[in-house]
Amino acid sequence: MTALAGLLGAGVGLGLVLAWAGWRGVTLPRSARSPTRPKVERATLRLGLAAGGAVVVGAATGWPVGALLAGLAGWGLPGLLGGSKGRGDGLARIEAVAGWAEMLRDTMAGAAGLEQAIVATATVAPLPIRAEVATLAVRLEGERLAPALRGFADEVADPTMDLVVAALVLAAEHQASRLGELLGSLAQAARDQATMRLRVEAGRARSRTSVKVVVGVTAGLALGLAVLNRSYLAPYDSALGQLVLLLVGAMFAGAFVWLARMTRPSAPERFLARPNELTVPEPTSRIAP
Repeated sequence: MTALAGLLGAGVGLGLVLAWAGWRGVTLPRSARSPTRPKVERATLRLGLAAGGAVVVGAATGWPVGALLAGLAGWGLPGLLGGSKGRGDGLARIEAVAGWAEMLRDTMAGAAGLEQAIVATATVAPLPIRAEVATLAVRLEGERLAPALRGFADEVADPTMDLVVAALVLAAEHQASRLGELLGSLAQAARDQATMRLRVEAGRARSRTSVKVVVGVTAGLALGLAVLNRSYLAPYDSALGQLVLLLVGAMFAGAFVWLARMTRPSAPERFLARPNELTVPEPTSRIAP
């Protein structure tokens, strides 16, 4: 009990520090801002919810399986109930790819080469891809155009950008004609894809609402039984009851994962992705006659 009180006190202290930092407008130093920071923040949030849920449920019920299930719920629920920001970022990136392709087309129409057009758009590229375009412009100072473009595609990691980069690589290596018209067509295709994804997201909104209702009703029922009718859950105090609780929790977890996959569209695969490891065939040994 003393350890639990110390943990809760530490959590309250950390919450007060974060509230003070938000009220004072404390910002992180520039060196702490990185592309992986949102992923780290999401992982930290999930870890905190998992640890908090496991501690609270374990202390309230004394069930080790209940603590385990509460920790898994704290880790998985943000991804199950959230995700709207990630979908919005994906749409914004597709729009940014279309805008950058049009910028290249218009800049090259003013008698500028491809490399000059890339450098000229580095500071005015759409915000979701501006950092990657600026890095590409810097890389062009000491690297050939085609390898720099392939590295740029790996940094953006978007299937729509792969189409634009493929057109640019063909133009750089084979002097493709009518590149401006091709960039305009790719920009229009990207905007059509963004519009289609918006329609798909609107159609899936009802399914996501249903998932949230099912999760809320299930969690509310479990909490209500634990608070209002604790004797109803007494059979779970035994070892056999914990085994049954683990089985029931696994069934609910599988159902929630299935519901989450139903509301999540499948992401298209990139065709310019570089393999992490190249498979080298083993030399075949010659058999002496």
